Amino acid sequence: MILIAAEILVSGRVQGVYYRAFTQEAALRLGLTGFCRNLPDGRVEVVAEGDREVIETLIDQLRIGPPRARVEDIQVNWKPAEKSFKDFSIRYRS
Repeated sequence: MILIAAEILVSGRVQGVYYRAFTQEAALRLGLTGFCRNLPDGRVEVVAEGDREVIETLIDQLRIGPPRARVEDIQVNWKPAEKSFKDFSIRYRS
């Protein structure tokens, strides 16, 4: 398996609707590492490392989100994995 990383920016109604918890649960279920956090501009940033196909599965789930979320746009930037994460966490400070 070749590890890769994705920097993902999610726009829409994604703060205050359990989006980060949803993201963390999905990433852990898929065996990915990384983090997610709210950004001051209202978006959620997700950094995920793992197999590209598995990250693409996560992105498909992020397009849907939890029931109260409304995802308007997702931007993905692929890059080499840094392999610096032990798990997938929620970061509470930007």
